[in-house]
Formats: sequence, C-alpha cells, structure tokens
Amino acid sequence: MFMISKWSASIVRAGRSVRGSSAPVTYSLIALCCAVFLAGPASGLSPAYGTGDDLLAAQRSYFRRWGVIPAELFEGSAGSALTPATALFVHGSWVHLLGNMLFLYVFGAMTEERMGRVQFTLFYVGCGYLALLGYAVANADSEQSLVGASGAISAVLGAFLYLFPRARVTSLLPFLFFLPVRFPAWIVLPFWAALQWLAAGRAPDGPGVAYLAHLVGFGLGFGYASVRYGRPTRVKAAPAPAPEGENQP
Repeated sequence: MFMISKWSASIVRAGRSVRGSSAPVTYSLIALCCAVFLAGPASGLSPAYGTGDDLLAAQRSYFRRWGVIPAELFEGSAGSALTPATALFVHGSWVHLLGNMLFLYVFGAMTEERMGRVQFTLFYVGCGYLALLGYAVANADSEQSLVGASGAISAVLGAFLYLFPRARVTSLLPFLFFLPVRFPAWIVLPFWAALQWLAAGRAPDGPGVAYLAHLVGFGLGFGYASVRYGRPTRVKAAPAPAPEGENQP
C-alpha cells in the first residue's frame, strides 16, 4: 500500500499566464513518465506481471531495481549511482503519477519558458538527482526504495516562486468550506514548504513520503533561480499549488 502526501489545498482550476507558447521539454517529461508507468507493473495494466501476489512481487522487484535504496547507494556500484536519475521517471501508483504530472504541467511550462529548453532539462534532472541524493544521505541505513519525480518538481516550484512570486494560485481550503480563494505564490509556496518541514520532522521510519527530498529540491530550485536570474518576472495570474510526494514502496 502506498502512502501519498496530501496538502490542505486542492486545485480548482489551472491556467497559464503565458499564452500561445510551448514547453516541449515539460510535455516530453510528462509523456515519458506516463509511458514508463503504463509499461511497468505499478499500473496493473500489463498481464505480463500477473495478478495478486505475483504482481506485488513484480512491483517490489521493479522499484528496487529502478528506485533509490539509500543503504545500497553508497556502495560504489555504477548501477546504484544512476538510481537517483532513473527514480525520477518511476511512480508508485496512479494517484502518485497523475498528481505529479499535473503539477509538472502547471509549473513546469512557465518555468521552462523562462529558463529555456536545455537549461530547464539540466535543471530538472540535476535538482531531482540531488534532492533524492540528499534524502539518501540523511537516511543512509534505509532499505526502502524511493521513487517519484517530486524532488525535481519541488525544485521547479522553488524556481517558480522566485521567478513568478506575484503569480496567483486558486485553491480550495477545507477550513473555508472549500470556497475558492486566490493567493500569490509568495504566500502559497512558502506555506507548502513549511508544511513539508513540519511533516519531515514527524515522519516515521519505513514506507511513506520523502518530505526531506521535497525540501532539498525546493531549496535547490529557489537558490538556483535566485543566483542565475535577476528580478522576478511580473505576471498577472498563474495556477496551482504543490506536488504529490515521493513514494517509498
């Protein structure tokens, strides 16, 4: 069973403030993640992996092969060293995949347009790798496999916060009876990061959400954007809040 991170705000609608432009890297990343998921055992669609216990065994083996296992990462093997990169394209469930891809689409397109295709690609993979590596360093004895793009997407959120701090986010808040409200990114995204910090401090050992990877990715993204770029970009409006968490099958 997979534990998926939840946040108090849900997306009401998504819209982009920059119209009529493309973000091919973002769309390609989404397509690749979806293709990998559909072809793998986590989707449950391929009869090649069987059903019941056979399917569960195939999923465990799949996650251990392509995901990050902190206890094995620093053993010096080339295969283990590559897992923080391969894990970025592997997801543990339909909810995990769809949540992450939605947020990648919403935030990634604008960020890619600002950075450019090549720079955004290197930024996404590099920050995602370092986010998972940071989690592995802090949990070096863990035997749990870690998969998901949330570290990289959190980096995109951090960069988005710096580049588009005035972009407004439309959300449903439970304590306001799910009425749609709009806040600028400089309020919503730091609030999300604070929730990740609190959750990371309370997270139990074992399977769950890698909140620390979210924090590392978010910090890397914001730091990179603040060093690389000048003044934040002014926009009138923008979409939605934060990503789904990494799964530890």
